[in-house]
Amino acid sequence: MTITLTVDDLITSGIRVISEGQAPSGGYIASPAFSQYGFAWLRDGSYCALAMDAVGEADSAAAFHAWVARTITGQRARIADIVTRLDRGETVPSRDMLPTRYTLAGAVEPEAEEWPNFQLDGYGTWLFALHSHLGGRSPGDLSDAIVLAADYLRAAWRVPCYDYWEESGDRRHTSTLASIAAGLRGASRMLGDLSLDALADEVVADLRKTCVHDGAFVKGPDDDRVDASLISLATPFGIVPADDPAMLATIARIRTELASPSGGIRRYLGDTYFGGNPWHLLTAWLGWHDRVTGNTSGREHARDWVLAHGSPGARLAEQLTTEPQAADFVQPWIDRWGPVADPLLWSHAKFLLLESDAQVTVWR
Repeated sequence: MTITLTVDDLITSGIRVISEGQAPSGGYIASPAFSQYGFAWLRDGSYCALAMDAVGEADSAAAFHAWVARTITGQRARIADIVTRLDRGETVPSRDMLPTRYTLAGAVEPEAEEWPNFQLDGYGTWLFALHSHLGGRSPGDLSDAIVLAADYLRAAWRVPCYDYWEESGDRRHTSTLASIAAGLRGASRMLGDLSLDALADEVVADLRKTCVHDGAFVKGPDDDRVDASLISLATPFGIVPADDPAMLATIARIRTELASPSGGIRRYLGDTYFGGNPWHLLTAWLGWHDRVTGNTSGREHARDWVLAHGSPGARLAEQLTTEPQAADFVQPWIDRWGPVADPLLWSHAKFLLLESDAQVTVWR
């Protein structure tokens, strides 16, 4: 494999791309150069904040967390309505639930077209990332938003929603449940509320009961495929120990079933988005997991792959278009939305986390 970039190139570029992609409000744009990604996703941004903390850019992370807190408190009345309806046993339509992405100003996106916007994982991931950012410090004036987000997840965690990839909105998803459990654990520690920790235990127990097939974690109770986002159960969330037999089997499936011919990691088998190619952030994510677990060769493989597939100017895109699972779907997506996102902020975030020796706080 020919290395076209250096680690220093991508570290420097990653910090710059994330910094330049942060609005004055504190929100991180998903991608500054892609027609559909001009919004701030809580999940993407939370990983960017984790990465900026890891490289010593704590002020950037703090600005993001303050933006999320303002955005969530701005949805106070909506959250109260959702929680009341769910606690009464009502079925709340997805259009009434909280969105997964906001404008950079923290406003709800205008509904210009049918595009899934109900995901629960971002709220859990934010609570986890905030807990890591604080490192045991008091949340202070962020406490109100923490309470609101945790109560929303308490009421909504069993509700089917769209997954990490904005697909399968009528199902529950393993990675989403892991995000929720991690967020509830973080909120429990930030607020000193043991009931949230007990609820996290309930979510994890449900995940272990319904989301394991043939000894490995799978996409969800109704889908026995493996998905690269399942890495999150161990790295960074720590919901499942990295040496748990089911986690080891899951990582083994990801390495074998989702590796492209060049060794990059795809989302899942059957993916057709821009053809279902390997993603930079997923390859780096597996390398991050390998760093945490002491797998030096795995970490080096991921690093080398990302370095070899970066774009001019040391940018990291969302995915390649040269190793599709479904070649007939590449051009139709380009015709619809333009070339793949390049750069994608959380691709850079995952590479920074792959390379940083900083430890993401799991639980104190």
